[in-house]
Amino acid sequence: MTISTTAATTPSAHRLSMPHRLWQSLPAGARREALAALTSRLAPQPDRRPPACPAGGLAIGGGFSEASGLGESARLLSSACDTLGLPHHDVEIATGRRVRERLPAAMPLLLNLNPAQLGASLLGLRRDALRGRLVVGYFPCELPVPPPSWRHAMRLIHRLWCPSRFAAEAFAPWARGVVDVVPHPVALSPPAPSTLGRAALGWPKETVVVLVSFSLASSFERKNPLAAIAAFRQAFGARPDRLLIIKAGHAAGHDGDLARLREAAAGADNIRIDTVLRSRADAHAMTLASDIVLSLHRSEGFGLVPAEAMLLGRPVVATDWSGTTDFLDASCGVPVPFRLVPARDPRGVFEAPGACWADADVEAAAAALVMLAEDPGLRARLGAAAQAQAQARLDGRGLLDASARIGIMPTVSNTA
Repeated sequence: MTISTTAATTPSAHRLSMPHRLWQSLPAGARREALAALTSRLAPQPDRRPPACPAGGLAIGGGFSEASGLGESARLLSSACDTLGLPHHDVEIATGRRVRERLPAAMPLLLNLNPAQLGASLLGLRRDALRGRLVVGYFPCELPVPPPSWRHAMRLIHRLWCPSRFAAEAFAPWARGVVDVVPHPVALSPPAPSTLGRAALGWPKETVVVLVSFSLASSFERKNPLAAIAAFRQAFGARPDRLLIIKAGHAAGHDGDLARLREAAAGADNIRIDTVLRSRADAHAMTLASDIVLSLHRSEGFGLVPAEAMLLGRPVVATDWSGTTDFLDASCGVPVPFRLVPARDPRGVFEAPGACWADADVEAAAAALVMLAEDPGLRARLGAAAQAQAQARLDGRGLLDASARIGIMPTVSNTA
């Protein structure tokens, strides 16, 4: 006997409700705008005017447990506060997570969160969580014009800090006052590589290795790895003594992007795509084992990968635009010229009316790779200069100064 399974699933079983169908029929941008507007009004609200005398210390809210750029930013802030003697209280805040603890009374709350989802992230807090305290946003921005839906985050903060001048200038028209530039204090928590070396990685000892490192969970178009592959192939062709490593993290669910990488690298035995999800210590070991770090990003709100590579003494070739220009210049790396083009992100996340981003000059990047690959002495000199510059510019002084402006001072002496 044949049992039909088609009757068990009726058309109505998969039929969406009318409101659901109407919602899905809206453009993605309109849905993001509506969600941001709604959640920013449903979230706990701050006082119209913050208290004049905040309590000592910072309550740092962020995704401390997340394996993301924002999560690492929160961890860097917390560690820097320890080093600088700034009293702080860390609280895990994430969309869909209930925060039951009461924050220290009157302590300023520093929100190290995605402005696009700020309202949704704050829904898990107690209704009075923002009352009686100064609320500071610590927001990155990867475009010179923030996406329109991000404006709703501004109603939930009194003051704004940004990790780069680029981000601060983008937000300035929306901010209530001066935007403080607070670079990620990476030099206070320098990369700590594991013992993973070339032998374990399968990299030939005498080969010049170029490393491109990014997360596929970020915008593929913004990270622009295809330009890096094109520059490497133009520079070295099929030379077996030159190796390009594309470290593409968080690959699950991004089959289309991986296919584009494989297509761009097709036929090149000296290009490897590494999708192993590694610890940060192992990731830093990969950077240390490489000779050159390449980032032809279209935009960076800060540029954590180039900054950490510089701290490890590696020469960096990077697009000369957006967040990385705060700490990388021709004295310590190879800035790549570019042309500005309209920002187009197939995922729709990094788009805003009139926004642009950089399209790196592939020929110039290829020439930079050849120059560095052929001159070990130049690599060593630039690497040393990069390390010194990163240590000087990312030393936590921005955090100290911004904290002082809101009345938070170190409780112990520090050497920053």
